[in-house]
Amino acid sequence: MTRSTRERIIDESLRLFAERGYSATSVAEIEAASGLSPGAGGLYRHFKSKYEVLAAAINEHATRTRSQVAGSLAELSAMESSADLEERLSLVCRAGLAKVREESELTRVFFRDLSQFPELVAVVREGLLQPMFDAIVTWFRAQPEYRDVEIDWWGIATVLGGAVVHYRLFQETVGELAGHADKEQFVTAWVRLAVGLLPSPAPVS
Repeated sequence: MTRSTRERIIDESLRLFAERGYSATSVAEIEAASGLSPGAGGLYRHFKSKYEVLAAAINEHATRTRSQVAGSLAELSAMESSADLEERLSLVCRAGLAKVREESELTRVFFRDLSQFPELVAVVREGLLQPMFDAIVTWFRAQPEYRDVEIDWWGIATVLGGAVVHYRLFQETVGELAGHADKEQFVTAWVRLAVGLLPSPAPVS
């Protein structure tokens, strides 16, 4: 599918911001990377400023995340009767890891540049991170195995969701695996912790 000029500008600007930093990236460099004549003002036919490009990129990633989360929940819900609990949990964990990895460029921009734009930090928090935590709560509450479990699901979502986010962010910021645990080790441990939330069977008298 051919990208529009606007889409190319957004994609290439985010890539450049991730590689070089927002301040170090010029409008002319974004234009050149987007297939426009550098310095000819082509970017300004679509955006008023470099900041507007950054804001558009973050807002569009937030919109896409909401759609992806809704789609993933629908797919996972359809599996309820066809997969055992550990398989479902593994898919939830892997979906979260894939999503955080997909946002690797935005992650680098977030840590390097977004502190100067608190309004965009709010978009990341409410549009990208919070939907993931909300989805974890929604999913666990819908599983038959957990339906009668009395637990603070928001607290659990913070721990389990936070672990997924941290695992990928550690790689992005440090360049190594968190705790030297590879992806399969992480998923196995995550599933084991989630299964541990189930009530222990009553002792046989």
